[in-house]
Amino acid sequence: MSDLDEPKVTLDVRQLGPVERKLRGALEEQLTSALQAATERVRDHYAGEPVEVVQQQLLAATRAGLHHDIADAWQPDPAELHRVAATITRQDTIAHHTAP
Repeated sequence: MSDLDEPKVTLDVRQLGPVERKLRGALEEQLTSALQAATERVRDHYAGEPVEVVQQQLLAATRAGLHHDIADAWQPDPAELHRVAATITRQDTIAHHTAP
């Protein structure tokens, strides 16, 4: 996955309470790190599942990599998860079509 495809979590300040606002940078880093690790795991085990299944795998794997309080409170952007899942499925399709 290129740098342009690396998933990044950005929290909406309007949805955050005062404590979360103070911790926004650290929360975004932790969420982004968990999502990137989940992306690697899901991509490594990808076996042709549809985008929607890959999207659910990303969500579950990301939440598994977080402290349960953060995982429970995190409401990911479905469009971002879908974009990452679609990238995983496209890369697999491209890899199979370009293999010798």
